[in-house]
Amino acid sequence: MSSAHGGQFALLGQRRFAPFFWTQFLGAANDNVFKFAFTMLVTYRVSVSWMPPQLAGLVIGAVFIAPFLLFSATSGQLADKYDKAFMTRLVKNLEIVIMVLATIGLFNGSVALLLGCIFLLGLHSTLFGPVKYAYLPQHLEEHELTGGNGMIEMGTFVAILLGNLAGGVLITLPEDAWLPGAKAVAFAALALAVLGRVTAQFVPATPSTAPDLTVNWNPVSETWRNLKLAHGNIVVYRSLLGISWMWFFGAVFLSQFPSFAKDVLHGDEHVASMLLVVFSLGIGAGSLLCETLSRRHVEIGLVPLGAIGMSVFAADLWLAAGGLGNGPAMLTVGAFLAQPEHWRVLIDLFALSLAAGLYSVPMYALIQLRSPPSHRARIIAANNILNALFMIASSLIVGALLSAGFTIPQVFGLIALANAIVAGYIFLLVPEYLLRFVAWLLTHFIYRLRLVGDEHIPHQGAAVIVCNHVSYVDAVLLMAASPRPIRFVMDHRIFKVPVLGWLFRLAKAIPIAPRQEDPLAYQAAFDAADAVLAEGDLLCIFPEGGITVDGTLQPFKGGIMKILARRPAPVVPMALVNLYGSFFSRAEGGRAMSRPFRRGWLSRVTVVAAPAVPPQAVSPEALQAQVAGLLSAHGETASLKAVAA
Repeated sequence: MSSAHGGQFALLGQRRFAPFFWTQFLGAANDNVFKFAFTMLVTYRVSVSWMPPQLAGLVIGAVFIAPFLLFSATSGQLADKYDKAFMTRLVKNLEIVIMVLATIGLFNGSVALLLGCIFLLGLHSTLFGPVKYAYLPQHLEEHELTGGNGMIEMGTFVAILLGNLAGGVLITLPEDAWLPGAKAVAFAALALAVLGRVTAQFVPATPSTAPDLTVNWNPVSETWRNLKLAHGNIVVYRSLLGISWMWFFGAVFLSQFPSFAKDVLHGDEHVASMLLVVFSLGIGAGSLLCETLSRRHVEIGLVPLGAIGMSVFAADLWLAAGGLGNGPAMLTVGAFLAQPEHWRVLIDLFALSLAAGLYSVPMYALIQLRSPPSHRARIIAANNILNALFMIASSLIVGALLSAGFTIPQVFGLIALANAIVAGYIFLLVPEYLLRFVAWLLTHFIYRLRLVGDEHIPHQGAAVIVCNHVSYVDAVLLMAASPRPIRFVMDHRIFKVPVLGWLFRLAKAIPIAPRQEDPLAYQAAFDAADAVLAEGDLLCIFPEGGITVDGTLQPFKGGIMKILARRPAPVVPMALVNLYGSFFSRAEGGRAMSRPFRRGWLSRVTVVAAPAVPPQAVSPEALQAQVAGLLSAHGETASLKAVAA
């Protein structure tokens, strides 16, 4: 795989991404053209005794989501067992068959057949879901995953939006007859299915990751097995729950747009459509923004940022909507926009959906990155099952709240509070999210971080990172540079620093004391370091043994050799450049954290990584020379002179 450096939109010019993107885009659009047109049909044009208009949307939604519960486990196995390009074409063939049946149903006015097609479209989406997210890691590099997922999420929501709008327009042409509109929907849906099959033909081969897998056709036992499989990696499992919560959160708003527009905002059906447009554009904007804010890495530090935005703007939407008085019913879009108080509602809706995009895309990328390739599609299938369950729970809970007398704005306020509680719980259970958020804040609002050679940090397997020790936030900056979590061996005294000490304990940093001072703590640190490497994780030590007081590199001690003697692992030399003299470093007579802006605001800091050194070639002197070379090559000597001056 060659790396593209033109950003996420450059992927649309590459065969490894573009055909797949347009295939999924056309599929999502087609689902929603047909689903929304059918909903409008049974709501306004066709009377069916067994499906009254007021229940049509609920019944259609339930029928569409049922296959996700029934067949996600099977679809995950198929996506792991077979080539994903083959599965994509198979699913698109199925879509054409479904649209042929839908055409017959639309021409004959058979509501039962059309409802059956809704179920089959749900099956089509169920089969494609694990393929969609398991495909990307096989064709995109780590630094492209966030951008690729952002494009997919943006494309999906834009397709949903355009599909709903097209379905609504086509089924009502002309307004006084049913059949012409039904014909238009049938031809449009069939054309989208055929066009999607054409683009699928250009999807490149994507070999099976588990060709010897024996498919378990029992959906109940396989669903349970998939959930247990995901639970084996606690970060991945809790990320699955986090994504499912986002779908719970989003479903609350999507399900209430028609009633919210009519009963609270006093707008007509076009105002309800405008709310959907604003929400979809917000999700798309947030999804695309992830790549820029993450510096083209999988940056889960954006997840807490998104969670905060979801709660803040949902709460403000409650306040803004709750303060609206009774106005004239059925405002048009123009009349609605003419009232300034309505702009606050739209801004809140756009901002909370943008925050949801920031929240979800890094989680999807993390699941793809951390899941074993042989089980990736099945873990994503488990996510689809959880998503469906959470959306069903969302409908039931919101229905119960409204039945109990809560208003729609009050429901939005409750979901804002619930989101804050759930997010806080998840981030305490998986502190990596919170730690990366702190690192993201530090490197965007205090330092301007530049990464050089970060591709040398291994994406999998055990390794030891050695780095010069310049400040109290060295560990946080190295966290920001690494796509994987790092366990740090740190001087026990740093844990006594307010806030930072709590942060490093949360990061499960390993305290070490001099042997003569505390031999038990000394030995415990090496035991813990060995356990980190045994688990295949990254370990970082600062061989100088303490923070520099004058900016010069101190001699490396021999602890690294003791670690490697017990557990040989490659060693990655790294250097922090231009950090000495900043607020968190020791300067001015050894004092730290005084005069916060003494090096200016957003001063440039560089993190440099060199290629890994095999364990048999390691010595403290050689590592010190390498780190010194990295510092010299990136201008550290000049920066020290500037600080001294």
